[in-house]
Amino acid sequence: MNAPVQPIIIIKRNKKGHAAHHGGAWKVAYADFVTAMMSLFMVLWLLNSSEQVKKAIGGYFTDPNGHGKDVGNGLRGNGTESLTIKKDDMPKLKDKLEQAVHQTSGLEKVRDNVVLTVTTEGLRIELLEGEDSLFFESGNAAPTSSGKDLLGKLATEIGKLPNKITIEGHTDSKPFSGKGVGYSNWELSSDRANAARRLMQSQGMREDQVTQIRGFADQSPRNPANPSDPTNRRVTMIIQYQTPPPAPNQPPEAAAPGAPAPAPAAQKPGAPPGQKPSPVPAPPAKH
Repeated sequence: MNAPVQPIIIIKRNKKGHAAHHGGAWKVAYADFVTAMMSLFMVLWLLNSSEQVKKAIGGYFTDPNGHGKDVGNGLRGNGTESLTIKKDDMPKLKDKLEQAVHQTSGLEKVRDNVVLTVTTEGLRIELLEGEDSLFFESGNAAPTSSGKDLLGKLATEIGKLPNKITIEGHTDSKPFSGKGVGYSNWELSSDRANAARRLMQSQGMREDQVTQIRGFADQSPRNPANPSDPTNRRVTMIIQYQTPPPAPNQPPEAAAPGAPAPAPAAQKPGAPPGQKPSPVPAPPAKH
């Protein structure tokens, strides 16, 4: 007897497809890599940039209001030459220079002899001598060690400005006795102002920044009531106001009060009042 035939059972299994490219995680890793490479190239570029570019870029990160991009006046940002120092900016500049002097070590003995005043000419910086010679050697135009330190600090700060500088020398009323005949307080005051100019230009002030060197001797005392007062011996620097150039197509300024009015055009005889004179015809050209 034949054995029963076993039925054939076929099992079908459905295979699920594999996720393509393992999802989107690779995009995040690639974005991080690109960002890191960009940061690396930015650092390499900054390392080879000028000091002014570094300061300008640093201003963007230190000033959340965006004023760090004002590269120029030392009042906003850290640059050197873009913003004009006008009359309204002088009090801020005065505070900045006073702070720079007071924060400089080694100048404790002369801080009270540095007087800053905003005047009609500009910011006046006075280096006042005392009973002892603080900034210049007695009867000499050579700066002392304290004078060199202070003038160097001022030169660094003033050299950042676009403004022009005037340097003045003054003495007291005591007659100068030294260096033989022909050398007086006039020469001493001028020589001290010129010595200050030379030192400051070697310490950071631009060559074209000084416009005048003035020697007043004892003719412009700081304390007129006491012409022999030691504070009358001084060297003064004036940071002049700088007026921005006029805008293009700016209308001409009005005449100053009291200035004579321009003469009216000649009136044609017989013409009614207020009528503009007709132009005079040009003579015929000769052939």
